Amino acid sequence: MPESTRLVLASGSAARKALLEAAGLTFDVVPAQIDEAAIRTAILEETMGAEASDIASVLAAEKARAVSELHPEALVIGADQVLVLGGKIFSKAETMLEARDHLTMMRGRTHDLVSAVALARNGVVHWQTLAVAGMTVRDFSDEFLGAYLERMGDRALASVGCYELEGTGVQLFERIEGDYFTILGIPLLPLLQRLRDEEMITA
Repeated sequence: MPESTRLVLASGSAARKALLEAAGLTFDVVPAQIDEAAIRTAILEETMGAEASDIASVLAAEKARAVSELHPEALVIGADQVLVLGGKIFSKAETMLEARDHLTMMRGRTHDLVSAVALARNGVVHWQTLAVAGMTVRDFSDEFLGAYLERMGDRALASVGCYELEGTGVQLFERIEGDYFTILGIPLLPLLQRLRDEEMITA
């Protein structure tokens, strides 16, 4: 296909890839090689009152921009997701012990998942948006938590919330307010509309 009509996903997320494929999009996957932790730290240190939405938006845009510089004529999709609970911004757990700590902190409380998406071409981000989902975790038992983490294994380290809503992770929740696609990591409906607007997919 002509490079100008090529679509690239700048993410290694299996969930995002599956969502875009299910929507009928044809695209290549080129995960962005950026230092997310350093960017997140810089935002928090340099921006007074920085919020989860700021971090998600900047990271989504930076992923799209970085990959767009490598593939300048293609349209590049960048996405990021941030979890915030009681004003604390969470990163992905790095160990199973940390995953247990995160889920214990979430138990019986509501946290927000902020998902951002951006589009870039020729190294320039020209569109982005975000959406928020409210996730109320039920007051599960320690026994359930242990069994859940045993079933999940290292998959619990693959998402910022230590859960797969499309799988056994749904059992963690009492109530969910928000878009399913946002929860899985990308505001899909506004993205699809933007791609139609740019004539990347049939209107």
